[in-house]
Amino acid sequence: MSESDSAGSKLSITRRTLLGAAAAIVTPVTRSALAAPAAFDAWREKFRAKALAKGISEGTWIRAMSRVEPDMSVFAKMGDQPEFNEETWQYINRRVSDWRIINGKIALQKNAALFARIENDFGVERGTLLALWGVESAYGDPLVQQNHMKPVFPSLAALAWNAPRRRPYWESELLNALRIVDKGWATPQEMRGSWAGAMGHTQWMPEVWLNVGFDYDGDGRVSPFGNPADALASTARYLVNRGKYRPGEHWGYEVMGASGAASASRTYANWAAAGVTRADGQPFPRPNDSAKLWTPEPGGPTFLLGQNFYAVRTYNPSMNYALAIVHLGDRILGAGPFRQPFPGSERALTLAEIQEVQTRLTNAGFNTGGTDGRVGNDTMQAVKNFQMKAGLDPADGYAGLKVLARLRQGM
Repeated sequence: MSESDSAGSKLSITRRTLLGAAAAIVTPVTRSALAAPAAFDAWREKFRAKALAKGISEGTWIRAMSRVEPDMSVFAKMGDQPEFNEETWQYINRRVSDWRIINGKIALQKNAALFARIENDFGVERGTLLALWGVESAYGDPLVQQNHMKPVFPSLAALAWNAPRRRPYWESELLNALRIVDKGWATPQEMRGSWAGAMGHTQWMPEVWLNVGFDYDGDGRVSPFGNPADALASTARYLVNRGKYRPGEHWGYEVMGASGAASASRTYANWAAAGVTRADGQPFPRPNDSAKLWTPEPGGPTFLLGQNFYAVRTYNPSMNYALAIVHLGDRILGAGPFRQPFPGSERALTLAEIQEVQTRLTNAGFNTGGTDGRVGNDTMQAVKNFQMKAGLDPADGYAGLKVLARLRQGM
């Protein structure tokens, strides 16, 4: 199987990530593989005193940190140099994929009562939560956790010790991770996540686990793993408390008839009076709600964005990420694709076409990580390797119509 896709764009440290959940699995680095300077041991002893002074128990310290080795690979990953550069339409296509739409519908079917309860308790509509869940962990696929997550203590210890910037932040997150173990919510071995320490169904950083997460399934502990109730309900609470999500409002709409680059917030009624209409021809259902105009690329689709779009953006400050999430949520609930295409774009491949790409690449000796129709880092790398070998330019790792056509022709 191919791995889950993470946010993938340039992120700042907000609630749970620098990058996302789908960094390739890296075994905790030992000194025999990448020698950690002796300075790490000196730092660890100083940090031990700090942790114990902050109330961390000696037992927790011994279990989590006494023999930990820093994962030196994190320093390469935090360089903010994405492995693959994507056009906006590619970014959207890869995240709003057939695989995620189909499996989002299945996840909703299996968890209908849970989503209804969350909507009643928090007012966060199910589409947004489903999309976050799908993008962050492939709807909690246990093989993503097993194959593409790694222990967070070696990563956080490396960053707290020697990150080139924001070291106090990483120390704080390492202390938060220790507090989680102290509370008995998880063992160090269970705490597996991205290189930056984001964990579980919706990729919480330790601070969010401690301060926003809560026990929604009534099992006596707070956990982003296993039963998705805690993770999804706590993520809804995050959107409301930190994102100022407004129950009952839609995130916004694709629109037609907009002119100029106006970005000031106006009511939908005012936008309609100025000749701006929904692209699907339907009326604005809440004309007194306010929204801002946004055109990601000249000649592409234009949107009116309400407060709930910006609530999603607090989860990851990329505008493209937020657009992918809200659009995926709409598609899972039955909406169609954008009416206006992005300049130079091509349609997204269907699930069957993606599986054909993966199968043909696998038969040609390229490792896609599986043929399930899900495009993750393994498939992107395989596509990029094929493009380079076949002389396709750009070699951008995007599994699209041109790659499929060339695969059908043979090398």
